[in-house]
Amino acid sequence: MNRLFKYGLLALLIILLVLVRAFEDVLFYDPYLTFFENDYLYIDSPRREVAKLVFFTSLRFAINTFISLVFLYVVFRDKGIIKFSVIIYGLAYAVLLVPFLYFVINPKQEDYYLFFNIRRFLIQPLLLILLLPAFYYYRMNR
Repeated sequence: MNRLFKYGLLALLIILLVLVRAFEDVLFYDPYLTFFENDYLYIDSPRREVAKLVFFTSLRFAINTFISLVFLYVVFRDKGIIKFSVIIYGLAYAVLLVPFLYFVINPKQEDYYLFFNIRRFLIQPLLLILLLPAFYYYRMNR
C-alpha cells in the first residue's frame, strides 16, 4: 500500500470517528449527553429507557470498534495485532457493560463521576488511543 493511499485512508478513518462524535446526538439515544454537559454532580439522573440506552451505547461501541480495528490494520498490517485487539475490545465491552448497567439502573449522585468515566470508555474510541502506542512500542522492541 503506497504512503499516500495509507495516509488518506487513515485521515478518512479519523474523520469517521469525528463524525460519530459530532453527530452523536442525532445518531444515538443517550440522555446522558446533556446530563454530563451540565453541573451533573448536583442534579438528579435523567429519565431513560434502559434497553434503548444499552442498545445505542453498544451500537456506538461497535461502530467505534470497527473503525478502530480498521485503523490499527492500516497502521500495522498485522492480523495478529487485530486478533489481539478484537479480544481486548470484547473483554473491555463485557467488563465495562456490567458497571454501566449498574449505574444506569441504580443512579446515585456519589457515583456519577465514576459512571461518567466508564461511559466514556464505551462511547469514545479511547481504547484506540491506548492500543496504538502500545502496539507501536511492541513493534519497535520486537
